[in-house]
Amino acid sequence: MISKFLSKLKSILFKSTGSSETPLKKEKKATKSSKTKSKVKTVNSKKIIAKLTTIPGVGAKSAKALYEAGFKTTKAVIAADEKDLLAVSGVGINLVKKIKKLNK
Repeated sequence: MISKFLSKLKSILFKSTGSSETPLKKEKKATKSSKTKSKVKTVNSKKIIAKLTTIPGVGAKSAKALYEAGFKTTKAVIAADEKDLLAVSGVGINLVKKIKKLNK
C-alpha cells in the first residue's frame, strides 16, 4: 500500500511538463528576469522622484514620500486634494499651500 502511494507521489512530483528544463533551471531564469525588472523599476522610480522635485518646495525626502504614497506625476500632486497631501508623511501644511498656489 505504501509502495503504491510512493509511486503515485513520484509520478506526480516528477511529471514531465513538456520542456527539457529542470525545475532548478526554470527557477534560475525566473530569478534573473525578476532582478532585471527590479532594476528597471528602481530606475523608473528614481526618475519619477527626480521629476517630483521640480515642484517648488518639494525636496528629495518629500518627493520620495509622495511617490510612495502613490503620486507618480507632478500633475497628480498638483491636482490632489489637500487632505490627501496632508496624509502623506513628511508633507506639511506649508508645502500643501505652495502646491495649491500652483493649481490656481
